[in-house]
Amino acid sequence: MGKNILEVEKLNVSFRNNKVIRDLSFDVRKGDFLTILGPNGSGKTVLVKTLLGLLSKSSGNVNWSKEAKLGYLPQGLTQSSVQGLPLSVSEFFSLKKIADKDIKRSLKAVGLKSEIQDKKFGELSGGQFQRVLLAWVLGTNPNVLLLDEPTTGVDVGGEGTIYDLLSNLKQENDLTIIMISHDLDVIHKYSSRVLCLSQYHSNFGIPQEVLTKKNLEDRQD
Repeated sequence: MGKNILEVEKLNVSFRNNKVIRDLSFDVRKGDFLTILGPNGSGKTVLVKTLLGLLSKSSGNVNWSKEAKLGYLPQGLTQSSVQGLPLSVSEFFSLKKIADKDIKRSLKAVGLKSEIQDKKFGELSGGQFQRVLLAWVLGTNPNVLLLDEPTTGVDVGGEGTIYDLLSNLKQENDLTIIMISHDLDVIHKYSSRVLCLSQYHSNFGIPQEVLTKKNLEDRQD
């Protein structure tokens, strides 16, 4: 596999009796920041779940390097969706049985003090909540992060802060990041490579080559 941490070859995936990914091939190098984009229904989340081994109706090859240790932040974990739960930050981490020293380490990595462990989700600001989610993913010490729209529910100003944090975490911890996002400005600023999906086509490469006017027009909803 060389320096590639992931190689995908001729991947086909069906979901709910529909083929949503067709003959997809791409690779991810160690240290890449790969962004996946495409219209609704193009298979972005299905692809990430397939890479994680959570969906079985697929053919082709998905080969992770032996050194890959995956951390996953799924779509839908927004502050509004969990605000009513009587759950503290510490209790949230305990769902993954993360040791206290690793909780403190990961909270520090995202700029939060350990005292925040005692707070309930409803007491957190939007920025604190997103940082807690990232710390939760980092708690198991992964070297590959798979993030499904990690700024959902965050205001525009907060989005920039989260992306800057991700970029810094990547550099400081030698991380590889695979992220779903719709924000073209973010993709140009942070991504080393881009995978642009639609129902029947895909384009893969550096942002300057993939994010052309023609490719984006071909992938409108």
